[in-house]
Amino acid sequence: MACALRLMLGVAILAGMTMTSQGQPAPPAPPPVPDGPRYTVTYVDVMQTAKDEGAALVRQFRDASRKDAGSLRVEAARRFGLPNQFVILEVWKDQPSFDAHAQAAHTTQFRDRLKAIQNAPYDERVHFPLSVGPLPASLGGPAIIGVTHVDVIPPQRENGTALVKQLADDSRKDDGNLRFEAVTQTNRQNHFTVIEIWRNRKTADAHSMNAKTRAFRDKLAPASGALYDQRFYKALD
Repeated sequence: MACALRLMLGVAILAGMTMTSQGQPAPPAPPPVPDGPRYTVTYVDVMQTAKDEGAALVRQFRDASRKDAGSLRVEAARRFGLPNQFVILEVWKDQPSFDAHAQAAHTTQFRDRLKAIQNAPYDERVHFPLSVGPLPASLGGPAIIGVTHVDVIPPQRENGTALVKQLADDSRKDDGNLRFEAVTQTNRQNHFTVIEIWRNRKTADAHSMNAKTRAFRDKLAPASGALYDQRFYKALD
């Protein structure tokens, strides 16, 4: 009798679990990754004692990559306050162009030489455009570069996509904006990168504090799957 009761209880619990899972429909599958340009964002973190060597390697890689077939834009920047951290921003004509670049000798050499001084693994993320503007080729002077990783939970992918796209569409109109791009990761379409460039720190701060930006963060918060990770950089000369 005791065995029978335990069996019945187990079946009831299993049925309840099944009903709960069935009562929460799975999020819709993401659409196919579109053809077209690929935007890559790569985070490079080297040891503090190797910050100058790291900067030299990043510059060399940037300059060599600009000569690769299909390169539309390659930029590199150093993080404010953490001079051992860098970001590399690339735009490629299409996936085959990016793939060829990834297999190029100078790319392999760059990654191999970084291994001896890296403080964290090489972190490269490949994207397709969600909301982007023109492709200016150069940076410099007092321009401020903001790079933000945005991660929403899978059931909120469509909502997150709409919110991030609207932020980019609106922010390109703000005073002092030189570029505002929102791109979607090819392998995780609930992950995005926001790339923003401002004339100076004053205009960057003004955008960060305006009503539209604060409203975006408020709406995004319930859907977030990770910390809203915004970092500021200055272009490497």
